[in-house]
Amino acid sequence: MEGESTRQQKIGRELQRDIAEIIRSKGMALFGGAMVTVSEVRISPDLSIAKVYVSIFPSDKQESAMKILEDNSRAIRGELGRAVAKQLRIVPELNFYLDTSLDYAEHIEELLKK
Repeated sequence: MEGESTRQQKIGRELQRDIAEIIRSKGMALFGGAMVTVSEVRISPDLSIAKVYVSIFPSDKQESAMKILEDNSRAIRGELGRAVAKQLRIVPELNFYLDTSLDYAEHIEELLKK
């Protein structure tokens, strides 16, 4: 969030809600039974690229779910375009990244139990 303008943050939060809704509407079946959660969206200063951070549960399905997300990114971007057409001139390119902070927290929790 450092260095991001208020506008970037606001658009990022809006895109996060919209993308989360699009992914939710696809259903867990598309992702092989994995639950995909959009944890954060960061948008470039020129609003052309959105870094979409997702957490995937269970973690053994992360690789396959990420592949499905990447394969469907054009379709998701198309749906996003319809959702944000009135707010944004251009629909940002979507780049998906795995948010591993949940795994990290789980790992720390496991270590603390020992």
